[in-house]
Amino acid sequence: MIWNCRDKKIEYGKKVLIMGIVNVTPDSFSDGGEYFSPFDAVEYAVELEKQGADIIDLGAQSTRPGSAPISAEEEWARLEPVLKEIRCRISCPISVDTYYCEVAEKSAQMGADIINDVSGMLSPEMAKIVKKSRLGWIVMHNGSASPAEVRNFFEKSIDECRKSGIEKNQLCFDMGIGFGKNYDENMRLLANVCEYKINGVPLLLGTSRKRVIGQGSRQDDPKERTYGNVAADTAAILDGVDIIRLHDVKNEKQGILMAQELKKYRNGKSNG
Repeated sequence: MIWNCRDKKIEYGKKVLIMGIVNVTPDSFSDGGEYFSPFDAVEYAVELEKQGADIIDLGAQSTRPGSAPISAEEEWARLEPVLKEIRCRISCPISVDTYYCEVAEKSAQMGADIINDVSGMLSPEMAKIVKKSRLGWIVMHNGSASPAEVRNFFEKSIDECRKSGIEKNQLCFDMGIGFGKNYDENMRLLANVCEYKINGVPLLLGTSRKRVIGQGSRQDDPKERTYGNVAADTAAILDGVDIIRLHDVKNEKQGILMAQELKKYRNGKSNG
């Protein structure tokens, strides 16, 4: 199966893809601004690709609970020098984490392949940019919801995108773990992926270092939640998740590869 992102044809389904996170922020809950400088962010992105990231996701605005939003102008001021340099340094697709249409448009002009939109809304303005630039569009569910409600949102999103001239194979869905959902809702979504997985659209999971992992694994320090993340990722991969968005590519890759192998055996596909 192919996810079309401009001139990038991203194959998914045969293996689980890894999306490596680069936070160009001074206040991220997960890395505390370690890669806020453009130089550090670019070097980190290069390192993540070497470690096995299939996609690099750049974000310049913290989405942690309680964080104050920054303007589109400030977000672009953080992103521009990184995106300008990174396009020349890595070969894998580049995703930009933004809900600002003006930032999405400028990112597309500078070579981004994917817009990772956490707004939970299908903005007509964003749809125009996605259509014009043929970008891949990650559409996230944002807010309280059951698995059935998330599935309904995904199905409606496909219909709305078609009306806007955006092909189904440009879309990727994200159930929005940690975005407006309580612990029980997050856990039900993690444990029941098959209830809202849509055929023909890749499904992305982003739980990396989030509060739900800390609560479930009894670990307060976000940087120490690797094992909890691997457990959550494994359950979701066995149920059909196609892309894992994470911070710790080097260590979590082991868990992803193992979950992928287990899935082969569970489905009776291995000849081993």
